[in-house]
Amino acid sequence: MQSDREPPPTRRRLHSKPTWYLPTAAAVDAAGAAGGTYTAFRLAGEAHAVWYAAVAAAAWVLVRASRSRYAWRNMGESGNAHSMPRDWLILVGLLTVLKAATGEDSPFPLLVAGLVGCLPVTAAWQELTLRHLVARRRAGRSISRALVIGEAVAVDGLLNHLARRTDHEFVAVGVCPIGDDNPNPVAPVTGRLNKQTPPRPSDDSAPVLAAARRLQVDLVLVVSGPGMGGERLRRLSWAVHGDGRPLVVVPGLTEVAQRRVSVSSVAGLTMLHVIPPVRRGAALLMKNVTDRLGAALLLMLLAPVFAAVAIAVRLDSPGTILHVQIRTGQGGRHFSLAKFRTMVANAEQLRPELAGTNEQDGLMFKIRRDPRITRVGRVLRRFSLDELPQLFNVLQGHMSLVGPRPPLPEEVAKYNEVELRRLSVKPGLTGLWQVSGRSDLSWDETVALDLRYVDNWSPSADLGILCRTLRAVVEGNGAY
Repeated sequence: MQSDREPPPTRRRLHSKPTWYLPTAAAVDAAGAAGGTYTAFRLAGEAHAVWYAAVAAAAWVLVRASRSRYAWRNMGESGNAHSMPRDWLILVGLLTVLKAATGEDSPFPLLVAGLVGCLPVTAAWQELTLRHLVARRRAGRSISRALVIGEAVAVDGLLNHLARRTDHEFVAVGVCPIGDDNPNPVAPVTGRLNKQTPPRPSDDSAPVLAAARRLQVDLVLVVSGPGMGGERLRRLSWAVHGDGRPLVVVPGLTEVAQRRVSVSSVAGLTMLHVIPPVRRGAALLMKNVTDRLGAALLLMLLAPVFAAVAIAVRLDSPGTILHVQIRTGQGGRHFSLAKFRTMVANAEQLRPELAGTNEQDGLMFKIRRDPRITRVGRVLRRFSLDELPQLFNVLQGHMSLVGPRPPLPEEVAKYNEVELRRLSVKPGLTGLWQVSGRSDLSWDETVALDLRYVDNWSPSADLGILCRTLRAVVEGNGAY
């Protein structure tokens, strides 16, 4: 007898993202690998540049596909940038083995130089796809309708967290609270579960399935808590899966990157393993080396810019060219930070008079139209040119190219225990704060971004932030 329930929602969800994501992603990856390889081998005078390019393109697509980069659940989603360096190393290893097996005698550095083009092309495409998908979700498309189950307080926390972000697929269309308390009316209450585990599984499954079918949800979100124990959740999953819908359990762990979490099963128990943040080892050594080499290279390349800015500051208003402040770095250590002066010479003496006009809600002092800023200073701040002397701090090891904003000692003196965690890593010339809105962000948003970086830092995350920095500088959002 044919069931009267709806077709499994998971099949409908496959078409919630544009169908051109997958073939275009593979084509762009192939083009990036082929273009860079062909150019490198052609410039080197190799006779078979076309064949080298074809092999590199096929290998790159194969590596990406074998590591589920083209899986539909991953297409266009955030958090995929960290996978690229690892995939690229696998590609280099695969082609090295192939090169040795076939006896091909082209220089290895030439092979690596050709494959470097894979990374920026793939990264650019992922960023464009992410922007497109986020725009669709803001317009109410490419979303998953979710029924949320949990205790009222836990449900409120989840819904508020989802409401603050637009880079996810979930839209709560109904809530089944556990117990008599009602969550805030972000989504309508469509059913209710008893506080105690019911004697019959149908006492849970009946209201949940009725709400899921009535609302035509794509999945059921369960917020973990004392009211939803392991055996109760297991029985509920039988009913939800039997109805053809996925079940997603939210453990309550927030702002932890996926790469830091693994799942295991011990004695029938499902366990989440959270890997500690990177604080030592080869990755950190590579970051330090990259910081200093990058700062040295940028100082040489930008020497004419330094000279032009220094002349402009000197001619615009009386006072020193550089403004030096004491800032707090990693572990609470103080250091001298220099910036091109963007304010009048007696700006610090005038600050008490402007205390009542502070537009920040936290510990930072920011005014959108600060009268102390000079004409040249506004231009320098608009394009972040005033921060260029901080490259010397990076070269000296006080700062990193990427990291949290370097705070003032008087700000740090007012930090609470959570905010002090920002000092676990070196402050940065750029960071999540700078590429996410800068001074337009609230204090809580600033702290949240810095802590996300502190806890989830990785070389690929730094690469992504550096790529986003150029756009942030050009757009100038929050730069005042």
